[in-house]
Amino acid sequence: MERLTQLREAMATANLELLALVPGPNFLHLTGLQFHLSERPIILLIPRHRRPVLVLPELERSRAVSLECDLFAYGDGDGPTAAFAAAAGTLPAGRLGVEGRAMRFMELELLAQAGISNERIDATAVLAQLRMCKSSQELEYMESAVAIAETAFREIQPSITIGMRERELATALVQALHSAGSEPALPFIPIVATGPNGADPHHFPGDRRLALGDLLIIDWGASHHGYFSDITRTFVVAAEPTQEQLAAHLAVRDAARAARMAAAPGVLAGDVDAAARDSLSQAGFGEFFVHRTGHGLGLEVHEEPYISQGATVKLEQGMVFTVEPGIYIPPLGGVRIEDDLQVTTNGGHSLTSLPRDLLVIG
Repeated sequence: MERLTQLREAMATANLELLALVPGPNFLHLTGLQFHLSERPIILLIPRHRRPVLVLPELERSRAVSLECDLFAYGDGDGPTAAFAAAAGTLPAGRLGVEGRAMRFMELELLAQAGISNERIDATAVLAQLRMCKSSQELEYMESAVAIAETAFREIQPSITIGMRERELATALVQALHSAGSEPALPFIPIVATGPNGADPHHFPGDRRLALGDLLIIDWGASHHGYFSDITRTFVVAAEPTQEQLAAHLAVRDAARAARMAAAPGVLAGDVDAAARDSLSQAGFGEFFVHRTGHGLGLEVHEEPYISQGATVKLEQGMVFTVEPGIYIPPLGGVRIEDDLQVTTNGGHSLTSLPRDLLVIG
């Protein structure tokens, strides 16, 4: 109920009479329920002053009976149109907020056909505000997600060998994550990028084999009660690093430290980004840093606050975000170090504990 009260206060500030949520992180945050987003539409409609309404397939009704809302269920033979029309009769007129990045054309059409508000706005920013600062329970879940991810990596680290394919390493890491206690829905497919593939920040693991002297980027995370972790470390494969590799790694490590040290309540997210960016520029690698310094973390692997150039969000206690400066230099490859940082009254506290050194692996 506390989250519903906070949501309605945010709706009042944004002059919204009604809010529509589809299955996903905001739905989960408010109700504690997870549904598949499928061809069978599910929408939770939340009036500012009335009882919420949930339109859903009949086959999902039993999962929703505990919610304090009115249910309008439909069968596969009937389709959802009549259920949406019946729900519309209980709802107020006025501005409707929708999830701009999640609401599909199908749901928008059903809302329009039912006459549920002619004025719609993107409520993404309204909803983001409610999830940016984590509760003590949420922080515990995220600490567990980090611990699971680190345990999984330590489990497979001795088995990483020269000649192993990227996709083989990624598969072994996924299996280790599940064995260590991660929920099935991982935040993303692990990134395993060796040699020149490391110059692609979001490389998908393929058939390239780990070769002697390669830089190797591994980016992975776990899930616990729906909350994610996101960690990256860079290694050298089966050889002592070259001076070029050491210089690149040292620059990234210093930039990551500068960003972590800059984080504190009241600091602008853009200033944390600037700390990392300035450090890399001073080291001569600024042109190779092609993305933001970090992103918020929680029920989504990318959420507010975004630690990017010019970002004006003020950091607050309880926010959690990644710090992940990286440089990408073809054909050398890439170097990235990523930690999950919690904002505390004393500054930034790293939830991650794996070494940040350029270690030899394989």
